[in-house]
Amino acid sequence: MIGGFERLVGWRYTRGGRHVDGRDGFISFIAVLAVTGIALGVAALIVVLSVVNGFQREVRDRMLSVVSHIELLPRAPDRDWRLLADRAAENPRIIGAAPFVAGQVVISHDEKMRGAGVRGIDPAAEAGVSGIAGEMTAGELSALTPGSARVVLGSALAANLGVGVGGRISLITPRPPAAAALGGRAAPSSAATSQAAPSPTSATFVPQVGRYEVAGLFESGHYDYDSTLVLMNVDDARQYFGPRGIEGLRLRVDNPDLAPQVAGELQRRLGNQVGVRDWSAENRIWFASVQVQKRMLALILALIIGVAAFNLVAMLVMVVTDKGPDIAILRTLGARPGSILAIFMIQGAIIGFIGTAVGTLLGVVLALNVGRIVGFVEAVAGIKVLDPAVYLLSELPSEVLPHEVLAIAAVSLVLALIATVYPSLRAAAVRPAEALRHE
Repeated sequence: MIGGFERLVGWRYTRGGRHVDGRDGFISFIAVLAVTGIALGVAALIVVLSVVNGFQREVRDRMLSVVSHIELLPRAPDRDWRLLADRAAENPRIIGAAPFVAGQVVISHDEKMRGAGVRGIDPAAEAGVSGIAGEMTAGELSALTPGSARVVLGSALAANLGVGVGGRISLITPRPPAAAALGGRAAPSSAATSQAAPSPTSATFVPQVGRYEVAGLFESGHYDYDSTLVLMNVDDARQYFGPRGIEGLRLRVDNPDLAPQVAGELQRRLGNQVGVRDWSAENRIWFASVQVQKRMLALILALIIGVAAFNLVAMLVMVVTDKGPDIAILRTLGARPGSILAIFMIQGAIIGFIGTAVGTLLGVVLALNVGRIVGFVEAVAGIKVLDPAVYLLSELPSEVLPHEVLAIAAVSLVLALIATVYPSLRAAAVRPAEALRHE
């Protein structure tokens, strides 16, 4: 049990004394260094993890402006999407639904060719499941009317092809030989689509070419989508891909973080006749790599706290050596070894608590204002940490997560307590006669 005596002496040793030889003043200085080391380690860990969280949030938000939170993929392609949307809307977290058709193509302009993914959308319903209408840098999403033979391209894809609004591009996709042998009658005809003439020597698949006008450009800030995505009207996509396209329903939930949970509930409700996938599963590799990087950063920066804990060990060993005569006198007055152990553990715990508290407060304040601080440094030094043309960010993002802050504080306190064990045991083992021999 730790009583008032142990707390009083422990606090007294932490504050230091005023001996004429200056020994206690030096030990107090070492204690300040130990507190400072713990505080800086905790603050650095909070700030870095908050910045990583901020970048992850920015990428996620930009990604979700293009991708859907949940996709429903009916096994039977002729199912009415409105009936499926009504069933999905029975879940109160579903706030939007829109049909889509997807397929892979090669897109060409002049002599340039790129691989791309085509997504057929309903422009009127798309606003309910994504923010891509607000990402348009040229043209309007509403220009994708049925039968218009128009497309909207990602800005990076358009730049790679050297095409702008009003330009014409070709979409090329393989067509099964059965459809080609019928002269293209296996799929609805389109003014924007033409089939290569089949011949007895045709390959297993023959190309189907569709010519479209670029009606607009979008820029989500996520290069993977800006460089590979083509949007067209859902009816035009059905006509172009026919039964080869992937047709389904895109859903939006009120909280993207709950998308996996909602997807599981929908899968149980809709059964095996409908495939369900959420945005986190679709981008699992990216999020897994971010989490690995975040853990490595946390581990590396936690070493700073570990170094501060070693400083705390050294400081307490010095205190035990310096206070040997005091410990001997306390023992002769009846103090038990457990009381001596408690005194030095209290001293280390106080230093660890103060360092952790100061570091936590400093880290949270810096993390919440890191954008302003970086902006001030940029203005004073005349440098640019984040180039908006490259990163599409005007300031350094940051997101402070309370559970991470609490975890960092807890780890710091645990390391500080562990650091007190050896010096405290050494203090408890001091023999009064030997400590007083040279006094």
